[in-house]
Amino acid sequence: MPDERPKVDVCVEQTQEHYVCATSESLLAGMLRLGRKGIPVGCINGGCGVCKVRVIEGRTARLGPLSRAHVSAEEEAQGITLACREAPLTAVRLAVLGRIEKSFFKGFAASAGAQPEHKPQ
Repeated sequence: MPDERPKVDVCVEQTQEHYVCATSESLLAGMLRLGRKGIPVGCINGGCGVCKVRVIEGRTARLGPLSRAHVSAEEEAQGITLACREAPLTAVRLAVLGRIEKSFFKGFAASAGAQPEHKPQ
């Protein structure tokens, strides 16, 4: 049976990779469909902070609570959140941060055969 949920495009700023994500699923769930190693997955419920991202463009909806131990109110005001706790409402451009960033780039380099250009935040 085909997946008929509404979907939007998500772009990872640092690697320019795009993936399709349903508006009812987490940004992390969609990211995992990139099909490559290097995307760490922690608790998947907002408690470990492994999947920290900054939403640069687009709108998202919160899927559950965020641990303030991993995302402060100040960071949240700057678009920082956990990919496991946000669903895209519109097309989204995001940057991976923190513990996910190093692993994400390592997996990208292995699949692309080169290091991406890294832009400081």
